[in-house]
Amino acid sequence: IALYPYFHFFRNLIFTQAVWFLFFESVVSASEALYLVAILDLSVVVLEVPSGYFSDYVGRRASLLVGVTASAMGSLILFGSDSFYAFAIAGGLLGTGNAFVSGSDSALLYDSLVIEARQDDVAAQEARAWRFMFAGLALSAMIGGSMSVDSFRPAYLATTLAMLVTFGITLLFREPPILGDGDAAVQPVQQMKTIIARLKDRTLLWVFVFSIGSYTLSHVPYVFAQPYLKEVLSTAGYSSQTPVVSGVVTSAMMVMSVVAGAFVMRIHKVIGTYGNLMLALAMQTGLIMALAYLIHPLAIFLLVFRMIPNALSQPFVMELIQPRIERSYRATYLSVQNLLGRLLLSGSVIYVAKSTFGAATLDQNALQAILPWYGLAGIVLLVLLLITIRRKQ
Repeated sequence: IALYPYFHFFRNLIFTQAVWFLFFESVVSASEALYLVAILDLSVVVLEVPSGYFSDYVGRRASLLVGVTASAMGSLILFGSDSFYAFAIAGGLLGTGNAFVSGSDSALLYDSLVIEARQDDVAAQEARAWRFMFAGLALSAMIGGSMSVDSFRPAYLATTLAMLVTFGITLLFREPPILGDGDAAVQPVQQMKTIIARLKDRTLLWVFVFSIGSYTLSHVPYVFAQPYLKEVLSTAGYSSQTPVVSGVVTSAMMVMSVVAGAFVMRIHKVIGTYGNLMLALAMQTGLIMALAYLIHPLAIFLLVFRMIPNALSQPFVMELIQPRIERSYRATYLSVQNLLGRLLLSGSVIYVAKSTFGAATLDQNALQAILPWYGLAGIVLLVLLLITIRRKQ
């Protein structure tokens, strides 16, 4: 419990976050860069459920060690490679890292809280960890953008070193004991049957749909932010400064999320759990629609708000899910949920990649043809969840 926030801080020292798409576009075409995004997400899709079962059956700590190791290897390959196929292998490793960490970290925290009879603290502990995570993202974005003006590769080396530190912290974790035979992981087919049966709980189903949609919408600005910034800065003659500006914007984005995370519990007291979730979804949709129609320097500041919805929603998503899923199914359930979100995102990105095949970059016309459809999907989801919010019980 004590180390959990620091795990998130160092794991999210991702110095490449402000320049990864720019790096891809400097080596491959825009459509190939989008395919690389899809490869990363699809590798997570393939491993999401098996990694969840691995976590439930072998252990949370072992799963985290595998994930952090794969992330370090992927970053190291990107540091030393310059071909689409090497990038694809690295993307697969990064996806593997995300899959083995996804769900296992939150499950390990909850298991640890249960042992100490502190499970009611899960939302507060997750909110604290999110503040540490955003602090790591803010710091690394600023540094990564600044160090990438002349070359993108040093950012990948720095990220590799951060993953090695994360590996060391993970070694210090202690796996909580399994309480009774009923908490031991069962066979995968039985797990899936049980998870599907759990979705008869209307609250769990509602949060399940919210989480899948919210994941996809939150990553749309992540995928398209760098070409968006490059396009906006190009109109003013400052395209060469895109890495620095991207680093500053991404860092400010994370700082705003840290600030929001400090107030999230107070906001929750005023508007409640479902108010937090609906506010988060509305902000995600509004940001996408604004970026779609405002290719203007002033709109750059809107990107600063991108991660606030995650800070508003994720601690309470975990609070709703964790008590409704037994220990032996918890990581697998979260993996299934993340799998569907990534599958939806990667499927849409593959479609976009096909529609932009042959383009060297994503220009203004391409962005304004792509983003409104994501915004429309967000509006539909928001209306659907608002209609059903009173029927979740």
